[in-house]
Amino acid sequence: MSLLQVCKLIDVPVPGALAVVVEGVPVAVVRDSAGGVHALRDVCSHADVALSEGEVDGCTLECWLHGSRFDVRTGEPSGPPASRPVPVYLATVEGEGDDAVVLVDITVNAAAR
Repeated sequence: MSLLQVCKLIDVPVPGALAVVVEGVPVAVVRDSAGGVHALRDVCSHADVALSEGEVDGCTLECWLHGSRFDVRTGEPSGPPASRPVPVYLATVEGEGDDAVVLVDITVNAAAR
């Protein structure tokens, strides 16, 4: 496992997303409506645009371009136009308060856990 620090937790809005790059891979760090932290590939499987620019509602991230919606826990699309899931990575929070940081491992498929 290769957990890498990618951002401070306070930098990710609740709900919302933040674009980061982890070892050359674009990643959207997402906080769902309950404050849970998730990480998924920051590329829509339908239109090759940044998902981090979309809206978060509950545990769903909606692509800003055509409205594809993805479950941030599994990467599965919930309807057209996207038909393929996006990769979901292991994300964890270390620390507390303003010092908390988000760590991501792009080698671990979190949807399979």
